[in-house]
Amino acid sequence: MASRAPVLHRKDEQAPPRARILAAAADLFYRHGIRAVGVDAIAEAAGTNKMTLYRHFSSKDALIAEYLRQKFDKANECWQRYERRHPGDPLAQLRLWLKDMADGIADRAARGCPVANAAIELAEKDHPVRPVIEEVKTAYHKRLVGLCGSAGLSEPEMLADELHLLLEGARVRAQTVGPKGLGARLMRMGDALIAAHMPSK
Repeated sequence: MASRAPVLHRKDEQAPPRARILAAAADLFYRHGIRAVGVDAIAEAAGTNKMTLYRHFSSKDALIAEYLRQKFDKANECWQRYERRHPGDPLAQLRLWLKDMADGIADRAARGCPVANAAIELAEKDHPVRPVIEEVKTAYHKRLVGLCGSAGLSEPEMLADELHLLLEGARVRAQTVGPKGLGARLMRMGDALIAAHMPSK
């Protein structure tokens, strides 16, 4: 796949260069893949140049790492939104998380989890971005375990694993055969897993 792409973010020229570079990188990395996109394409899409890009990010790897941290920050904003929607009700928060995941699966423009995609592309264990990938995935899983535990569900770590594996499998299936009906099935299966971990009365 070509690494060049049309200019996408010049309409945001009022934004600082660093923000434009990150926005352009996030868009291009997600749509085309990390390895397929070069710094020239990112600089062009951000309406800047390589010199400016390297002034803000010491390398492409540094830019990738910040892109992944930014994705994690957005995930944290979602957890906070669940808390605001259902204060003091972690079970409702968990179900809202599941609904968000199901809605994401149904989106035909989605290309799966950006962090999982990065892990597949940057498979070398000594790649400088691998610690960030592991840190982000571990923190996300820990948050899900905590929510399952706060909801009073049995074996919260096991449930978090089950839900996460279900989600990752659904994301792969959406990419291979398409998302038709997949969101609804994810909801049903997720609800069944949650029900199986409800405490006995």
